Amino acid sequence: MNIYGPYQVTLDKILEELLDRFKNLNSSYQQEHHQSLFEHLIGRVKSNESMIEKCQRKNLPVNTHSALKVNKDSVGLRIVCNFIDDIYLCIDMIEQMPDITIVKKKDYITNAKPNGYRSYHLIIEMELPEADCEGNLPGKYYVEIQLRTIAMDTWASLEHEMKYKHNIKNPELIGKELKRVADELASCDVSMQTIRQLIREEN
Repeated sequence: MNIYGPYQVTLDKILEELLDRFKNLNSSYQQEHHQSLFEHLIGRVKSNESMIEKCQRKNLPVNTHSALKVNKDSVGLRIVCNFIDDIYLCIDMIEQMPDITIVKKKDYITNAKPNGYRSYHLIIEMELPEADCEGNLPGKYYVEIQLRTIAMDTWASLEHEMKYKHNIKNPELIGKELKRVADELASCDVSMQTIRQLIREEN
């Protein structure tokens, strides 16, 4: 079964439209400011298998409504920026988009998770001319956007690789070391932000 049913096509269209929109936003910003708004951008529609597994893990009915309305990350984007301030600039720009409503924010940059994870998560709602699984017209669809610096993204990728794909014999020690590295990278992010600000003040 495809848990997304006939809405798979709509999800693919949302992803393509958002990727194009953010790429164009970055290009316009580069032309105006002679620097990038973000370093890179990736997106995905959560695989059928992953969404089914998530519904089962959360004790939700394995159906289209759970996939599209209860879970709100069927479509996901990750925006990776050079500097912390650029993350908040991107968020400001997203908030100004007329067809987007932000329904949830989680600032794990200001308030890091206990394991050291840092990122900014948004859940946005988009209206489309196509009906959604509840019969709303225009249809309402959710997208999760994660915003990180390069350092945050590197740490999160490596942490996921090490913790979830291997049998760790000493998880407490590994967890402690990962937290230490996360804090050091966060300090580097702040230092790089400060250096950029000093350079800007000289010009």
